[in-house]
Amino acid sequence: MRAVDIIIKKRDKKELTSQEIEFFIQGFTNGDIPDYQASSFAMAIFLNGMTHLETTALTLAMAKSGQTLDLSGIVKIAVDKHSSGGVGDKTSISVMPIVAACGLPVGKMSGHGLGFSGGTLDKLESIPGFRADLSTDEFKMQLKEKGIVLTGQSLDLAPADGKLYALRDVTGTVPSMPLIASSIISKKIAAGAQAIVLDVKVGLGAFMQTLDEARELADLMVSIGNLAGRKITALLSDMNQPLGCAVGNALETVEAIELLRGRAPKDYYEHCMHVAAHVLVLGERAKDLSEGRAMAEKSIADGDALEKLRVLVQAQSGDAEYVDDTSKFARAKYVEVVPAPRSGFISQVHARLVGEAAVALGAGRAKKDDAIDYAVGFLIHKKVGDKVEAGEPLFEIHANDEAKLADARAAVLLAYAFSSEFVPPLPLFYE
Repeated sequence: MRAVDIIIKKRDKKELTSQEIEFFIQGFTNGDIPDYQASSFAMAIFLNGMTHLETTALTLAMAKSGQTLDLSGIVKIAVDKHSSGGVGDKTSISVMPIVAACGLPVGKMSGHGLGFSGGTLDKLESIPGFRADLSTDEFKMQLKEKGIVLTGQSLDLAPADGKLYALRDVTGTVPSMPLIASSIISKKIAAGAQAIVLDVKVGLGAFMQTLDEARELADLMVSIGNLAGRKITALLSDMNQPLGCAVGNALETVEAIELLRGRAPKDYYEHCMHVAAHVLVLGERAKDLSEGRAMAEKSIADGDALEKLRVLVQAQSGDAEYVDDTSKFARAKYVEVVPAPRSGFISQVHARLVGEAAVALGAGRAKKDDAIDYAVGFLIHKKVGDKVEAGEPLFEIHANDEAKLADARAAVLLAYAFSSEFVPPLPLFYE
């Protein structure tokens, strides 16, 4: 077999065999197949798609490209929660400590930002010293001793996905259903999670912009998970506007910490409670969603969830004082409150435009080796359905460059749309 023949076959819209997919992924992993051929392979998949069988084969090949963890001897049941990516989605930083505080061990491998979608690791790395490069042994030890671990992909777990993930971000192949599904589920299989809750985003700021697309992705991932013997649930949640108020790494981490103190924007709080309840049910800690939500709320009220985040940060060499005092986080040089240009009801806060504006400010990467500016971003003060008066604070820009600030102001103003008539708030979940 030759890599170029496999690329040509997929380019010509033919179905690849599991052997061809495994050959390509193994060759890419060990360096026999170079980045430029892997980029062509990803683009061919992006343009022509994959069948269900091809996607399952790709997922299993990526999961088997390195070591796979068996956590059954370490914890009774290991759970994971994964979002398909969005703007202002800092949910894992709040939900994981909540779930762990309820006695359910959580081991999560996460990623850095992809395109306009922020990454959980970038947010946590805004805490000085936080290590997101744990080895497999460190991952297992921390899960056993602390009941919570959140790390990047170690080089020996699904290494093919780690390499492909970095290429997708800079080759325009992020929003591909087979590549998203295989990336997510291969990491979960490799990392040994026995129960997985998937938060599949839908809307303007998601890779899946329609409910039909999101359903297709959710069905695909649930099917792959089931074939791999995992318990798996997918939720379809709204991403037409940013989740919560904060967009940007340090700003989002602060908002996630504040939720664990019981202080958070209503949409973000409700979202986290719903996801946490599903994780607790799937992980067999709660008998139903009502009990799961009650457990989650109690963990916040008791301070147990905040303490669990402190344990996570400390265990991974981060400065835990940042959890206790969020004023320590990096602050931008320029902060500007932008007023509403007119009165009315907010009918749109275009999530993708806000996400792209945050990347342009320095909160994300245009190239895979770009440095991140943790301090920059936005606070979105008015959301869809809110009534606003002209001159009222609409959003806030945190920038370290005056020219970029001016560009960000114009970009986010374009993300807003107004109506003279009442506009209902967006749903948080669709199904």
